[in-house]
Amino acid sequence: MSTGLECRHLAYRYPNADHTPLNGFLLQKIDRVFPAGQVVLISGISGAGKSTLLHLLAGLRRPTQGEILAASQPVSRWVAAHRDRWRRRVGIIFQQDHLVSGLSVLENVILPLIPRSGEPGEWRSKGMDILTRLNAHQLAGQAVTALSGGQRQRVAAARALVDAPDYIMADEPTAHQDPGNARLVGRLLRQAADRGAVVVVAAHDRHVEEWIAVDQHLKLDNGTLQPVP
Repeated sequence: MSTGLECRHLAYRYPNADHTPLNGFLLQKIDRVFPAGQVVLISGISGAGKSTLLHLLAGLRRPTQGEILAASQPVSRWVAAHRDRWRRRVGIIFQQDHLVSGLSVLENVILPLIPRSGEPGEWRSKGMDILTRLNAHQLAGQAVTALSGGQRQRVAAARALVDAPDYIMADEPTAHQDPGNARLVGRLLRQAADRGAVVVVAAHDRHVEEWIAVDQHLKLDNGTLQPVP
């Protein structure tokens, strides 16, 4: 179980970005704890750096300055092999779904389970369960290339959540969903937090808080995070 993620003096600067606002820093001066057991919503305009922040929290990028701690461990400073092992505890719903086109829906969903112990029958059972909870079980045998945008997004959510990760980064997870399916996604994210996961959601849709029960709402603006009243 997670005990939270913490940003200490976090900053991120794109290479060769000297002539952009904030002297090239997309993110700066971020000191924030993302507690276990809570859903934290990060909003902000397109281009504010929401996706970049999620990628930093998930260990996909290294900060330019500062560090990220998971359960008090400085994961952002670990060597790649150690960080890669930690990332097995992280589920990511990417804005671009990154599904594997040569695999079926169910095969995509069970990919995170394959490095673990267990049998293929158990993997299939878990995959079908999470797809059912997202109203996508009927898609299990289909090629992902045949899916709509909303269907792909739910499959990506199923893949991120199938292994009950301790840390969940969800980038615009309801952007392509109708209200009914958006609530299904939101319910699973809420349930993950209730079992003790860290859940961070990036979104700019004003309806997100209707679909996801949020504990904290932060706004990313000019490279910094501030609470939304």
